[in-house]
Order: sequence, then structure tokens, then C-alpha cells
Amino acid sequence: MKPIVLIPARMASTRLPGKPLADIGGVPMIVRVWQKAVEAGVGPVVVACSEKEVQQAVEAAGGRAVMTAANLPSGSDRVWAALNAVDRSFEHDFVVNLQGDLPTFDPECIKAAIDAMVTTGADIGTCAAEIEDAAEADNPATVKVVATWDVGGTRGIAHYFSRSRIPSGKGPWFAHVGLYVYRREALQRFVGLQPSPLEQREKLEQLRAIEAGIKIGVGRVDDVPLSVDTPADLEKARAAVARGQK
Repeated sequence: MKPIVLIPARMASTRLPGKPLADIGGVPMIVRVWQKAVEAGVGPVVVACSEKEVQQAVEAAGGRAVMTAANLPSGSDRVWAALNAVDRSFEHDFVVNLQGDLPTFDPECIKAAIDAMVTTGADIGTCAAEIEDAAEADNPATVKVVATWDVGGTRGIAHYFSRSRIPSGKGPWFAHVGLYVYRREALQRFVGLQPSPLEQREKLEQLRAIEAGIKIGVGRVDDVPLSVDTPADLEKARAAVARGQK
């Protein structure tokens, strides 16, 4: 098992343009995510970007970044392009796709996703955390995952992802953490698939895998990291980092 962590990043965010370079406690956000990924210690970490200024920021911090085409349709396609650029000898068999807008994520989440994939024999691994606030289950920005969990409740198999409150009835809900680990051949297959009907309906890329019969393992973690998508999210991230630095 030889993982590589790839972090897709682009400046052309609709709701927060230029967010990879957004300052958080004196450090560009993409650099903070890169630093967290390095802390996980699972393998080399490379930022996959399409703008020179992002590459320069990462390299100035001592990291590695590779340029990819600006017009790629998704982060998964950017990760696949970067993988083929940096690992032409096929050294790495596990590929971690870590979003570049999770500056406060716990590095242990990467290990949990890998463990879930390996333990369940899945093709893709990801993470989820129990939703503590029932109102959050109704928030469409919080993606819910329905999974069958093992006896210990720490690893499971995903059956569906939705922006709606699922499943119905009494019991916990689980929020999805936007991080994926692919077996290399599974990533190749995934990016070769056309967007699926449920993916287009829910606006959730992972449903393409579900509809294609690609098995997704889920590792249970304690918290869902803040995803920085808006100026308000950015202020929350700055406050969180400031609290941690005190």
C-alpha cells in the first residue's frame, strides 16, 4: 500500500474567488491544507492547481505543486491529471483526493478513510461524522450519507448520499466529509464515466460511483471539518485558527 495525497485547487470559485490564497492567520489556505496533509504522514503530498500563483505559494512554503489544465470539469479530473503527471511509473496504488478548502480538517481523517476502504474491501474510501444538531440534517449544504456500519460502528459501506435528511425515522444522521481515497484503477474508471442521473439531480459527484456499482467504504470520525465556500466560512476558519493559536 503506497498512498499519495493530491489536493485539487483552483482560483475561479464562484462564491469565493481566489480562495486557495485566502489568508488565514498569515498563511494561504491551500498551504494550511497542504501542511495538514503532510501531518497525516501517509505519503507524499502534491497540490494540483491551474494557476501559477497557487503553485508559487505552495513551493514557497516548501511543498510541491503541479500545474493542470484550467478547464477540467471536476476536482477528481484534476487529481487524475496530476497523478499521471507526477507518478508515471505507477508507484502509488492509493490516491487521496483532499479538497483544498478544508483548512481545519483532522489529518487522522485520511487514515480513517484508508482504513475503511481496506477493511471493507471497497474501491473508494471516505469519512462521515454523526450530526449532533438535528437542524443541520435539514441543511442542504450538509451532505448526508446512509451507510451500513460494522458492529463497532466505526466502518461501513455507503448506500446513498443526499442533501436531504436521510434516512427517515428515529436514529442518527451522518454528515459526509468531502475527502476520498481511491484505488488507482477505481479512480481511472470513475473519471472515465459520464455524469450519472442521480449525480446530476443531487449535484453530488460521489453518486456517479454508487450508480456504477463502485463500492464506497466509510470511516467514522468525530467531526466534520469546516469547508470554506463563502466569505462567512472564511471568517469562521480564521476565528477557529486564531483560537487554536492562542
